[in-house]
Amino acid sequence: MTVLALSPVLVCWRGHRFDGSESVVIVATQKRTLGGRELQLPCMSSLTSKTSTQKFFLRVLQVIIQLREDTRRANKKAKQTGRLGSTSLGSASSIQAAVRQLEAEADAIIQMVREGQRARRLQQAPPPTATAAVAAGSSVVAPLAPAGTAPPAGTAGAATSEVPSVSEGPAGQREESPMDVDQPSPLEQDPAALDEEGNSQTENEERLPDLPLLSEQLLLDELWDMLGECLKELEESHDQHAVLVLQPAVEAFFLVHATERESKPPVRDTRESQLSHIKDEPPPLSPAPLTPATPSSLDPFFSREPSSMHISSNLPPDTQKFLRFAETHRTVLNQILRQSTTHLADGPFAVLVDYIRILDFDVKRKYFRQELERLDEGLRKEDMAVHVRRDHVFEDSYRELHRKSPEDMKNRLYIVFEGEEGQDAGGLLREWYMIISREMFNPMYALFRTSPGDRVTYTINPSSHCNPNHLSYFKFVGRVVAKAVYDNRLLECYFTRSFYKHILGKSVRYTDMESEDYPFFQGLVYLLENDVSTLGYELTFSTEVQEFGVCEVRDLKPNGANIIVTEENKKEYVHLVCQMKMTGAIRKQLAAFLEGFYEIIPKRLISIFTEQELELLISGLPTIDIDDLKANTEYHKYQSSSIQIQWFWRALRSFDQADRAKFLQFVTGTSKVPLQGFAALEGMNGIQKFQIHRDDRSTDRLPSAHTCFNQLDLPAYESYEKLRHMLLLAIQECSEGFGLA
Repeated sequence: MTVLALSPVLVCWRGHRFDGSESVVIVATQKRTLGGRELQLPCMSSLTSKTSTQKFFLRVLQVIIQLREDTRRANKKAKQTGRLGSTSLGSASSIQAAVRQLEAEADAIIQMVREGQRARRLQQAPPPTATAAVAAGSSVVAPLAPAGTAPPAGTAGAATSEVPSVSEGPAGQREESPMDVDQPSPLEQDPAALDEEGNSQTENEERLPDLPLLSEQLLLDELWDMLGECLKELEESHDQHAVLVLQPAVEAFFLVHATERESKPPVRDTRESQLSHIKDEPPPLSPAPLTPATPSSLDPFFSREPSSMHISSNLPPDTQKFLRFAETHRTVLNQILRQSTTHLADGPFAVLVDYIRILDFDVKRKYFRQELERLDEGLRKEDMAVHVRRDHVFEDSYRELHRKSPEDMKNRLYIVFEGEEGQDAGGLLREWYMIISREMFNPMYALFRTSPGDRVTYTINPSSHCNPNHLSYFKFVGRVVAKAVYDNRLLECYFTRSFYKHILGKSVRYTDMESEDYPFFQGLVYLLENDVSTLGYELTFSTEVQEFGVCEVRDLKPNGANIIVTEENKKEYVHLVCQMKMTGAIRKQLAAFLEGFYEIIPKRLISIFTEQELELLISGLPTIDIDDLKANTEYHKYQSSSIQIQWFWRALRSFDQADRAKFLQFVTGTSKVPLQGFAALEGMNGIQKFQIHRDDRSTDRLPSAHTCFNQLDLPAYESYEKLRHMLLLAIQECSEGFGLA
């Protein structure tokens, strides 16, 4: 007898020792059910009753998926050998019988539950409420195929298992004969289509049929609709644990729609692949004049960055379906993942690793930490002493660490301040990180300069080559920043948006120039929105660069000084001049920094974050005093007593710490809180208090921001709920501070 055990389901193949016949036995083991008293929603009690079929359905589904996985392995092996083993073909009928029995058992339980629910409803005098109906419906699993009907070709019954063949033969042969159910038995095939060895003589002789999608075999749309309605109700519950009652059904949805995806080859983290996004690229062709058929939004450099709400129509239907599901029920899904003890990459939600933007920052950070641990599994970490003088922390640290290997840099640092007797139990290391994060911006090293857009954030100094060791220093700084993230330590450093994008491997856009050089950005906007002839002067494909008081003209493309910017090629000019200022002028320094950073944390892992989240990962979540911010706010076309302003402060107080930090990033460009409070908030022209301007355009627009002026443009929304929803949507989904129509 062969047994496949997946608690609470046992699938047994029992062979008769006299006539060689086989039978299938399925046993559902006892399972512990949660009591309805553990939940705050009374309508959830039906889901936790003894007749609930969620967990049983999930186990049945897992068995079917295991059978299908073995089918793929069998097909792959058969393709390599050129034929199917007779043992595998003979076992197919047993597998089909097993899955049909599973479907029949599931259908029988479903019908039993439905009859019980129908009887209870008839006993109730008043008609059931919509809420109760939704909850009751969610405990019902939509049937698979009808119990008495043979599955069509390629249905869920057409699957295989890791269960070895039970047919007679040597033990070794039995182990290497996985069961293939998509192949019809020899008796069902046309004898003329087989040669003397049993191989097909059709044109696709070596090609075995692929398994159809599981979502196409199982007709479960009714179940998913019920599940969605119930999840919407759970979102309104204040009980964070209530969502766990529906976790088996949510897992089943992802197993059906997102489990069977092509495996990707392992990615090698080579220096070339990780730095490819900042390499020199050939100048793009001049785009054609804009017409209704070619709107500017089609150009990724000029279009707005896609938010996690955008789902491409080019994706497979299954992918679109689970992305819409995950987007709609994002809150509940993140609550489940927060409480899950299974690593994201190993569980039923592993597909979200490829669509990480659906996840909240804390869930991403949890996954990030787990992946770092896996990356260094087996790596022996020892204490590595770093001797520094308090007055020369940067130089001494550089001398001690810049020649260490990446593996050595992952050791535990033990800081020793010369002339001091303190023992490092963690406090000295924290102090070392604080000091070195300040020293790296010391103007004496000429590595970084403050951004003229806000005078708070830092970007690479294009003139850093005045320091002969600047590239080596940049690599060391990249290592230090990555090491702090690796050690889960915080640094007092805040960079520009474009610099964070370079770390993440994302392309910069012309809107990122706003925080780099606001007057220049305004000129680019005017150029894009108006005819070139209105400039009043001739513009060429060249730009002026000032170094040490000397002005130099550099071509943006070969012979650029002699190429006139026209209406037809002005977008190419904007693209090239932005790339020159934000990437080309600092390419060597940037490459050195990123090389040091990626030695500690690979690009593929850090790139799961957005640029706002990366800042929070490096510098931590700030403590934002709402009362202090309110006391230092200016209003334009609003009064402090306006109903929208009262709603605004109420909404801001309701945000958690992470969303408050994102709001601060949205309106000021950084999560840094001034040491002197918000009265000392910096703008491009010096001290600039937070401003709220009334936006008299449509109330269907999202709030927008101008980070150089710490300005929020807030439409006059009709209700508190709409204001809070639109504000939260803007700070969470819009990576740029510009309103969406």
